[in-house]
Amino acid sequence: MRTQAAVLWERGGPWSIEDVDVAPPAGRGVLVELAASGLCHSDDHCVTGDMPVPLPLIGGHEGAGTVIEVGPDASRVRPGDHVILTPLPSCGACRWCASGRANLCDAGAAAMSPESYDGAYRYEVKGEAVPSFVHLGTFSRHVVVSEWQTVVIEPDIPLDIASLVGCGVSTGWGAAVKVAEVVPGDTVVVVGTGGVGVNAVQGARLAGAALIMAVDPIAFRRDAALSLGAHVAVESVDEAARQLAELTRGVMADKVIVCVGVLYGDLVGPISELVSKGGRLVITSVTPMHETNVALALGMFAMSNKSLLGHVFGQVNPAADFPRLLALYRSGALRLDELITRRYPLAQINEGYADMHAGRTVRGLVEHG
Repeated sequence: MRTQAAVLWERGGPWSIEDVDVAPPAGRGVLVELAASGLCHSDDHCVTGDMPVPLPLIGGHEGAGTVIEVGPDASRVRPGDHVILTPLPSCGACRWCASGRANLCDAGAAAMSPESYDGAYRYEVKGEAVPSFVHLGTFSRHVVVSEWQTVVIEPDIPLDIASLVGCGVSTGWGAAVKVAEVVPGDTVVVVGTGGVGVNAVQGARLAGAALIMAVDPIAFRRDAALSLGAHVAVESVDEAARQLAELTRGVMADKVIVCVGVLYGDLVGPISELVSKGGRLVITSVTPMHETNVALALGMFAMSNKSLLGHVFGQVNPAADFPRLLALYRSGALRLDELITRRYPLAQINEGYADMHAGRTVRGLVEHG
């Protein structure tokens, strides 16, 4: 079949809207007609080169839609199912999936490889085989993905809202609830309150944090964090350190979650000073692959019994946690509608990313159709 998608042809270039020929699903493949795709910063890392990917590339990894057709070996989904796509597959059988750590599924090791789930290419643009970002490519109206990267949801959940759960919501919520392990009464600082950070704020709120401080240089995003559960919002790490010392009588934060757009090693040291004795520093941000050094007063960090934690995808288990998050949304506890600052047709995807860089959005959304 033929569809349209946003293709990145060269590093630093714009997303180009192209006609795409989509091969039918084979094996455990699933053809999905997408309703919407979030404009996540991770796709922009493909543009800047912070995240090395094969080019050309169909972008996008945060989407939800309706199953149109399934391959002969697919058993988890059927035509008509509403699904959220997940950037990382879950085979259900490897050591990691079997122990509840589906975010580390062995199949995810091939996420950046150009071939799709079955080792072939499913898309062709201008006569050239083109891969899709993490084997999804949600900047396309139609995608063919492995059933291992789908989670069936109830049909009453709006698909545009559901698409956000595919990455930003889950990663931010998981960073707070699963990685930082925020508990009632904690003091929590979230550094960077874009599309992931505001959901770390929500996760901390839902986990019962007594004080949540948001740090972001952009007033619009500080206001968004306050509206979603932060108690205090400041524009810099220096200001956070001053106010936090006063608010906690020098104890500082039990949990600090870093969600800045791009993290460099020299930022880690100053941020680590916000962490209390015995506290946790959680790195959620993407870091350029060439960034290999961290500036950290290691002796004091270790002797203060602090922990430095990295994670993939908020440590969420999509099959279990996506429905949990949607149940929280249905109850009114998790706010998702408010995350969407602006909606764009696919043709305006570059405008959407310009708005993200300018700090005019919390989450932009491409609407397909």
